[in-house]
This record gives sequence, C-alpha cells and structure tokens, in this order.
Amino acid sequence: MKALSLVRQSLRGYVLLNVLYYGLVAASIAYTHAFPQIQTELLGTLRAEFPEVFPLVVEAYVSGNFPLAAALTFLINLVLGSFAYITLPSLILPFGGVAFGCMRAVAWGLVLAPTSPELALAMIPHSLTLILEGQGYILAIFVVFLQWKGIIWPSSIGEEKRSKAYLTGIKETMSMYILVALVLAVSAIYEAFEVIYIVGTLQ
Repeated sequence: MKALSLVRQSLRGYVLLNVLYYGLVAASIAYTHAFPQIQTELLGTLRAEFPEVFPLVVEAYVSGNFPLAAALTFLINLVLGSFAYITLPSLILPFGGVAFGCMRAVAWGLVLAPTSPELALAMIPHSLTLILEGQGYILAIFVVFLQWKGIIWPSSIGEEKRSKAYLTGIKETMSMYILVALVLAVSAIYEAFEVIYIVGTLQ
C-alpha cells in the first residue's frame, strides 16, 4: 500500500507528529485541570449547539442505533474532520492542516479532560476512541506535512519543479486517504459501541 510506504519512508516525521498531537492533548488536559471553568463553558456550548448541527447523530446515539451511529460518525470524521478541516485548507495554506490539526488536539484536551469522577470514568473506555480517531487525523496531517515539505524542497520527493511537487503531494494525499478512511472506520465502529453499550451503562 502506497500510504504505508509513505509512513515508512518518513517514519521520523510520523513519530514526531504523534508526539506533537498527543502531547498537545495531554498539555491541554493539564491546563483544564488548572482552569476548569473553560471546560464548563465549552461543554455548555457543545451541548447547546451540537444537537442543532447534527440532530441525526444525536438521535442515533440516544436511540441506540449502533449501525447508524457508526456510519454517521465515520462520515463526519472523514469528510468534515479530515478532508474539510485538514486537507482542503492545506491546498492553499502552507502547512495549514498541521496547524488546524494541532488546534483540534488542544480542543480535545479542553473538552475531554477528566475533571470530575463521572468524566474520569467515561474517559477510561473513551481513551481508545481518542487514540484511534487521533491516528486518522494524524495520518491526514502527516501527508499534508509531506506535501508542503515536497513543495519547499522538490528534490526530496524526486521532483525538479514546485508545481510538479504540488501535484505529487495531491496524489500522495489521495493514496493516504485509503488508510485514513480505514482507521477512521475502525474508530467510528468502536466509538459507537463504546458510547452506546459501555458509557451508556455507566450513566
């Protein structure tokens, strides 16, 4: 698979992005413990706005419709979370997806920090969701990084012109999305199962 070859060829960069992404999650969790009021405000906003923006998703989870919840979660994470939020901006802004991906990592920590016994209990099974979903986003960020690295230094990907390097980056992104979709599919299936059948029984 081309995507796995890209990871192997730039393994150091992939590892560093993992450290950066999960490190930002951990740092923002620590920040939230120091200033818990920011989480209270963010959760209040999410609880008010999320059902209005994604009513079908909320209904699927509340009703316990596991297949629909998994499918909708996958589509949102792939189309909006990865492609619209990370990949599309990177076609215009140098390393834009890297910056936006880092912002998401910070947001995760602020919203999901286990600042109460209830949140701490829920985060035990939900931590695996964050790891799996995070990997999907990290792969999308990783290929964005490779794309702009190639544009800046075309010779690093065997090209002579930046225009060709740009097109090569797009092709590599398309190849990587096979792996991104696979990881996010596994993540969505687990998240739907976890939220409906595990976290739901803890409430």
